[in-house]
Amino acid sequence: MNQTTGAVQRASTSDTLNTREMRRILASSFIGSAIEFYDFILYATAASLVFGELFFAGMPPAVGLFASFSTLAVGYVARPLGGAIFGHFGDRLGRKGVLIVSMVLMGVATSAIGMLPTSTQIGVAAPTLLVVLRLVQGLAVGGEWGGAMLVALEHAPSTRRGFAASFANMGGPAGAVLATLVMSAMSTLPDAQFLSWGWRVPFLLSIVLIAIGLVIRLKVAETPLFLELGEKAERRKIPLMEVITQYPRNLVLGIIAGMSSYTVQGLMTVWAVAYVIELGVDRTGVLNVKAVGATLTIVAIWFAARLSDRFGRKPVMFAGMLAGAVLAYPIIWLLQTGTLWGFAIGLFLANGIVQGVIFGPFGAFVAELFPTRMRYTGASLAYQTASTLGAGFTPAIASGLVLAAGGQLWLVASVWALSFLISTGCVLMTREGRAVDLAGETK
Repeated sequence: MNQTTGAVQRASTSDTLNTREMRRILASSFIGSAIEFYDFILYATAASLVFGELFFAGMPPAVGLFASFSTLAVGYVARPLGGAIFGHFGDRLGRKGVLIVSMVLMGVATSAIGMLPTSTQIGVAAPTLLVVLRLVQGLAVGGEWGGAMLVALEHAPSTRRGFAASFANMGGPAGAVLATLVMSAMSTLPDAQFLSWGWRVPFLLSIVLIAIGLVIRLKVAETPLFLELGEKAERRKIPLMEVITQYPRNLVLGIIAGMSSYTVQGLMTVWAVAYVIELGVDRTGVLNVKAVGATLTIVAIWFAARLSDRFGRKPVMFAGMLAGAVLAYPIIWLLQTGTLWGFAIGLFLANGIVQGVIFGPFGAFVAELFPTRMRYTGASLAYQTASTLGAGFTPAIASGLVLAAGGQLWLVASVWALSFLISTGCVLMTREGRAVDLAGETK
């Protein structure tokens, strides 16, 4: 397609999202993201349930669980690298092809985990292969979000960009809910059957999900904004180097702003879960509350994204971050009650409202920080680095703060509130992107 045709196509999408093509694009963004995060989160669930016993046999249970969680961290560390690699090719070759590759790569890695022999069968090769496959998962999910978000955003009318971009964000918690429910269903099997083959079924199910996702994704056209780049000289440059040298401020501000929502996620869905269960709260009830909380996050993302198209990204994200800072102490107090209802209210406030309100506009917010020729790389780096630093390290930091405070949680609440205030300052330092022309520079 030449530049003129691309411009005509972009103009033709400027009226509404309610067209057959846009519905397909939004479905692709949501379903693709949901499938990728289903695979990614599924690993986390299995790591806490079975991997320690199956792939680190012979170790004390606590050591095996620690080793299992260590492999989990590999995926988070790999996400920024995946964002840089897939972002490079997405900015040079196009969004659609890279998205297809990332989806296939994730499907292959996840289904391979479901067929992986245990350490009692092949010895040390089992945990080694598990780490390699988790690394591949991290690389794949690192490239998925940016592409899924941009395919929707760059096809959407300028007045609906925030809402369109949010479909990739909604896919994440949707995938988490699906992974939790499928693994929960298989865990009802007798222990021997679950450890033998039951845990493998959710991983093998990925083959079917990936096939469905590919059918939808292959029908989506390349984005008009990318096609309009044509053979411009700028596209021959290395996107990663351009982001680092020309847009370092935007990259840093985007990372710190994004860390706020992931700080909530790491605190409430990982650290707080372990904390309240240790206090004696029913494990099954906690998992059910997590599933409901993820559903509320989807709803909040939906409404916050729509509000960002009307009032701007910055006001909506500012409101969510300010609420996060104000609610830090009350939420921590609710956790200290040691009750399921206290955990539920705290989680619903933190993830159902605070995280959702921040996360709703975030796709469009971070995409609008970079021009088209480096947007995949810049947005992916900001998002994935924020996820690694936020969700990846927050649980460990919170545990350390509890120890430093002699078992009290006031220090966790204080650092939580401070981090949100810092993120709020970063959002205020950026330019409002709602009316930015994505075809031009964004500085």
